Amino acid sequence: MANTRQHQKHKQKYKDLLRQMPEYVKDYVYTMENNHRSSSTLFNYLLDFKDFFEWLITEGIANVDEIKDIPHQVLADLPLDLAVTYIRKLEDEEVIVSKVETKTRERSSVNRKKSALRSLFKYLTTQYENSEGEPLFHRNVMQKISVIKEKESLNARSNKLANSIFQNDRDIDFLDYIKSNYENELSAKQKSYFLRDKERDYAILSLLLGSGIRVNELVELRIRDLNFENNTLLVIRKGGKQDVVTVFDEVMEDLQTYMAIRKERYKGTDAEHEYLFLTKRNNESSPITIRTVQDLVRKYTKAFNNGKRSMSPHKLRHTYATNLMDETQDLSLVMEQLGHTSETTALLYVHTSKEKAKKAAEALAERRKRLK
Repeated sequence: MANTRQHQKHKQKYKDLLRQMPEYVKDYVYTMENNHRSSSTLFNYLLDFKDFFEWLITEGIANVDEIKDIPHQVLADLPLDLAVTYIRKLEDEEVIVSKVETKTRERSSVNRKKSALRSLFKYLTTQYENSEGEPLFHRNVMQKISVIKEKESLNARSNKLANSIFQNDRDIDFLDYIKSNYENELSAKQKSYFLRDKERDYAILSLLLGSGIRVNELVELRIRDLNFENNTLLVIRKGGKQDVVTVFDEVMEDLQTYMAIRKERYKGTDAEHEYLFLTKRNNESSPITIRTVQDLVRKYTKAFNNGKRSMSPHKLRHTYATNLMDETQDLSLVMEQLGHTSETTALLYVHTSKEKAKKAAEALAERRKRLK
């Protein structure tokens, strides 16, 4: 299995966080490890547990100073109304999107946190076994907390997706805007920073819109992963699987333009093992991070949309997939290019824009008039 920076980082953070947990949580985690749960998944679960345990201490429900000292009896005796109070806190909480933006936590995020707690409580009440062959406790309050998923048809999800991405060649307009017009809207200081990173940022945006790779796949790219002869990239997919992604000439040209200034501006070398995209802070260079890419995508898309709407790298991935589907009508190719294993997920891109639907409705109306 490929060992990515994100995987290594999560593994270390995960170990550090695990040391803070009560023994019964460590027991749960070790069992999940044996069930082949990834360290990234378990790390996110531990973050959810940490938030829950800190709330128990802050509210005085657990009369201890440290998380590791919370007795299992606190979980066993937790009243339903207090469990519901905690879930409402999650639903009402503002989460940080960027340095200047917050938003209410999405239902999918709340559901994930509910699922993490339900999994822990289920383990402790059914799978954990003490010396007498009994579970740690029997009452499972989290079983009474339902995970309410949004009920949407594939068509509804597809239309929602269509409204959140670039349509009708707007992705090309966006790239042209970054290349030609964006700097004209900046102050002198902002412009100097933009011009320093222009080739790098443009290459990142071009690559996201021209390959459909995930942001974590992008930041893990190394010099050796680029094949300019075949116009391909070697990427590390979910689960550490290696895959080859084909892109078109213009994307590779944008990467070459960036690589021409990479050594001078970011102190990079041509060593094959070096990360492709670098960032510079306090005159020191380092591999670019997921957060940095997310922030720059939000910044540029918000400017392009006149400050009304920002987009994420994942929305650029959806834009690519939709364009690929429109151009080829080849579902298996879309699945292959995006590294999807589920046909249902890929079917999201088989949609028409509102404009196309409107034109189709008008054509049908004309047809009816003619027949009358």
